[in-house]
Amino acid sequence: MQIILILSLVAAAIGSGLVAGIFFAFSTFIMAAFSRIPAEQGIAAMNSINVTIVRSPFMGLFVPTAILCLVIAVLALIDWRGGASFLMLAGAALYIFASFVSTIIFNVPMNDALAKVGGNGTEAVQLWAAYVRDWTWWNHVRTIASLLASVAFVRALMIV
Repeated sequence: MQIILILSLVAAAIGSGLVAGIFFAFSTFIMAAFSRIPAEQGIAAMNSINVTIVRSPFMGLFVPTAILCLVIAVLALIDWRGGASFLMLAGAALYIFASFVSTIIFNVPMNDALAKVGGNGTEAVQLWAAYVRDWTWWNHVRTIASLLASVAFVRALMIV
C-alpha cells in the first residue's frame, strides 16, 4: 500500500504542477495577448484552442490527475496519517473542486457560449470583453488551486 501511495502522490504532484503551468500561461500572457487583438480574431483564436484542447494530450493529464486525486483522498481516509493525510485531502480537494469542477462549472460554459458567437458586431465585442475578464478570473483560481495542490502533494510526500 505504501508504494501505491507514494507513486500516486508523485504522479499527482507532477500532474497538478503541469496543469498549473498550462493555466499559468493562459493567465499571464495568452489571454492578455488575445485581449489586445480585435474581438473577431480573439474569438477565433480561443475557439480554435477550445476545439483543439479536448483532443490534445492535455486531457490525458487533466482528467487522470482528477481521478488520481480521488484515489489519494480515499487512501488518506482509509489509512489516516495525521498531517500527511490532511495534506493529501487538501491537495485532492483543491485540484478536484477548484481546478477540475470549476472548469466544468465556469470555464466550459463560457467556452460554449463563445463558440456560438462569430464576427465583430457589438454583441461579439461585448461578449468577448466579458469572456476575457471572467474566463481569466476563473483561470487564475484554477492556476492557484492546481499549484497549491501540487505543493500539498509534495509536502505530503516529505512526511509520509
